[in-house]
Amino acid sequence: MKTILILEDDDHLNRGIAFTFEKDGYHTVSASNIKEGKRRLEQHKTDLIILDLGLPDGNGMDWCKEIRTHSTIPIIMLTACDLETDEVSGLLAGADDYITKPFSLSVLRARVEALLRRTEVESRHVIRSGKYRLDTDLCKFFCEDEEIPISATEYRLLAFLLTNAGQVLSKEQILASLWDNEGHFVDENTLRVNISRLRAKLEEDLKSPRIIKTIHGMGYIWMGGM
Repeated sequence: MKTILILEDDDHLNRGIAFTFEKDGYHTVSASNIKEGKRRLEQHKTDLIILDLGLPDGNGMDWCKEIRTHSTIPIIMLTACDLETDEVSGLLAGADDYITKPFSLSVLRARVEALLRRTEVESRHVIRSGKYRLDTDLCKFFCEDEEIPISATEYRLLAFLLTNAGQVLSKEQILASLWDNEGHFVDENTLRVNISRLRAKLEEDLKSPRIIKTIHGMGYIWMGGM
């Protein structure tokens, strides 16, 4: 069951949206301000956010930008502003879709379902972690919209690290993942070299890496999206 976070300070509209999606089999979580929304997002694994722009404790657009610094969760913005510049600003802030009030709940439902379908299709072909994404169809690696050239071994290493982001991985686990279909083995020295090459492409300070961290005596951990 997919979970939708509804951040809307109009209680009547919030309850109406929640009722509509719960009737369709979704789980909904509601909040009426940004502080509460942040708490709900921490508490629940959320598949999509419906985000009103005008909130009692801040601008939803600012929170959208904040979310985009660490997450690619789909966001649909709701606003009473119908100017083209407002819509452009919302999309540039990181929203995936933009709906002006008043709107039909059936239209909102259709937009949500379309966005979730698109996200599901994409997720089968792309591994994401924060601003980084690995396209498993094209075997290409990106930081936001900029491609970072990688070798075949670096690709397999990144696929394993990103799939297990936030987990400490032993050298043995990583080495086992780097066997290819032809039986070509990667030894510990080659692993060390490839970690160093990736850090050279990703890290601002090679002496104090923040994206691929070494856990001494254990292995490595990908922190790129943390």
